[in-house]
Amino acid sequence: QVQLVESGGGLVQAGGSLRLSCAASGRTFSSYKMGWFRQAPGKEREFVAAITWSGGYTYYADSVKGRFTISRDNAKNTVYLQMNSLKPEDTAVYYCAAGRNWAGTHRREVEYDYWGQGTQVTVSS
Repeated sequence: QVQLVESGGGLVQAGGSLRLSCAASGRTFSSYKMGWFRQAPGKEREFVAAITWSGGYTYYADSVKGRFTISRDNAKNTVYLQMNSLKPEDTAVYYCAAGRNWAGTHRREVEYDYWGQGTQVTVSS
């Protein structure tokens, strides 16, 4: 069992930056792939970024590529999402997720077994 707690959300102006953190419980954090997803009001939850268990590979949605960076610190059981050049359309609840299956596209919700409660990010224009 893994418990995930996100933090770092808030209100920021367009063009600004935020860094989200996701702290995981348990001693097996380093064996999970990790992902960030987001859900805007009235929309379905969508993939944002993912990172393999070692941090050797990262994956991004086209809408955030070049602006967001996912990273992890296995010694701290934490995954991060650095968000730069934020746009109003980035406004959403951001969720981190952990997946035991290293295979797959890394972009589908069904590949993840544990989810955090989410943190709100609001970007004003």
